[in-house]
Amino acid sequence: MPFVHVFAVSLVAAVVMAAPASASPRARTNAVTAWNANAGKAALAACIAPVDNPLNESRMYAMAHVAIHDALNAIRRRSQPYVYDARAKHGSSPDAAVAAAARDVLVPVLGQLQAPFPQACIDAGVASVEADYAAALDAIPDGPRKDRGVAVGQAAAAAVLALRATDGADTTLLDFGFPQGDDPGEWIFTPDRPFAFAPGWAQVTPFVLDDASQFRPEPPYALSSPEYAGDLNEIKGLGGDGVITPSARTAEETEIALFWLESSPLQWNRIARALSAGQRLDRWESARLFGLLNMAMADGYVSSFDTKYLYRYWRPVSAIRAADDDGNPATSGDPTWTPLVTTPPVPDYDSAHAVEGGAATQVFRRFFGTDHIAFSTCSLTLPAGSTCNDAAPVSRSYSSFSQAAEENGVSRILIGFHFRNATRAGIDRGRQIGHLAANRFLRPARKR
Repeated sequence: MPFVHVFAVSLVAAVVMAAPASASPRARTNAVTAWNANAGKAALAACIAPVDNPLNESRMYAMAHVAIHDALNAIRRRSQPYVYDARAKHGSSPDAAVAAAARDVLVPVLGQLQAPFPQACIDAGVASVEADYAAALDAIPDGPRKDRGVAVGQAAAAAVLALRATDGADTTLLDFGFPQGDDPGEWIFTPDRPFAFAPGWAQVTPFVLDDASQFRPEPPYALSSPEYAGDLNEIKGLGGDGVITPSARTAEETEIALFWLESSPLQWNRIARALSAGQRLDRWESARLFGLLNMAMADGYVSSFDTKYLYRYWRPVSAIRAADDDGNPATSGDPTWTPLVTTPPVPDYDSAHAVEGGAATQVFRRFFGTDHIAFSTCSLTLPAGSTCNDAAPVSRSYSSFSQAAEENGVSRILIGFHFRNATRAGIDRGRQIGHLAANRFLRPARKR
C-alpha cells in the first residue's frame, strides 16, 4: 500500500491530476517558476504528493532545479554552477534550456520510483511532464536558438543525473522487518503503520552538507525530566482527534494542523513561486532561489532521518498510551489516545517537517536579505472546498518567514505527531542547513 496518512487516502485520488494554483499571472511568464509548478503537478500525478513521499519528492525538485540553474548559467554566467560548468553557444534560448533541463531530470527520476508506488502513478507523472515539455517547446519558435537551448538543457541534466546516479536514493521505503524497541522511550511501529519508512534515507548523498550528521542536535529529553512531562502533557491535550480523544484545540488550530499536513516540498515551493513573482525575480534569480531552496530541503530530510534512526525516540501516540510505565510521576497513560491524523511510521526526534520549514525560511532570509516579507499561501490538505484547487481556497498569511516556520513547527504538535522539543530542534537544524546552502553554494558570480 502507498505510504499515506489515513486522512489523505481519499484526498490523493481527488487531486493527483490537478495542478497547484499558481502564484499570479506574472509567474507564468517565468520559465523557472513555470517548471517548478510543473514539477509539483507531476509529483501529484505520480502519487508522491501531497503527503505520500516527500523524500523522493524533495530529491526530484533539487535535481531538476540544479540542472535548470546550471543550464541558465551556461548561457549567461550570473552565479557559480553546481555541477555543469560550461559555456553555451551564443544565442541559446533560455526558455528551451530550462524546459529541456527540467524534462530530462524529471522523467528519469520519476521512473526510478519504487514500491509501493504503482506503475500507473509513475506513468501519470511522466505523462504530465512530457505534456508540459511539448507545450513549452511549441511556444518557442523553431530554429537554431531553440535547438541550442535544448542542447544546453540536456547537457546540464545529464551532468546532474550522472552526479546523483549512485546517491543511495534507491533505498527500501517500507521496511517491515525493522527492529523495534523494547523499553519505554524507544521507537515502535506506530498504530496502523507496521513498518519503518525509509530508514536508509540517512545514507543518501547530501547536496550541500558535508555528511548527514552535520548539525545533529543533542539527544531528546530523558523520560524522567520535567521537560519531557511538559511536552507529553501538551500534545496529549492538543493533538487528539476530537472523536476518540478529546482535544483542547481551537478551530483555527485544527485548520493550522491540517493546513501544514501537506508535504513540505510542495508547500514551500508554492511559497517560493509567490515570492519570485512578488519580488519580480528574473529567470536567473529564480533559478538560484529554487536551487538553494530545494538542495537545502533535500538535505533536511537526509539529515533528519539520520537523527531519527540514531535516537529512535518514540512517537507521542506510543508515549501517551504507555505513559503509566514511563517512570515519570508527572505523566499518566491513555491507552486509547488517538491523534488527529495517523502518525507517520518514523521516529519522533527531530521533526523533519520542522527542519524543512527552518531550512526553507533561512534560504529565503538569506536570499532576500530580510525576514520581513509578507506573503499568503494555500494548502492541498485542508477539507474539500478549502484547498488550493477549490473555488474559494482558504489562505493563511504571514508577515515574516520566521512566523511561518514557527507555525509550521507548531502544526506538528496540534496534529498529534511530534513533541515540542522535536519541532524546536528541527527548526534550529533547518536554519543551519539553509544558512550553509546560501553561504556556500550558487554564489553570485563576480562581475568582470
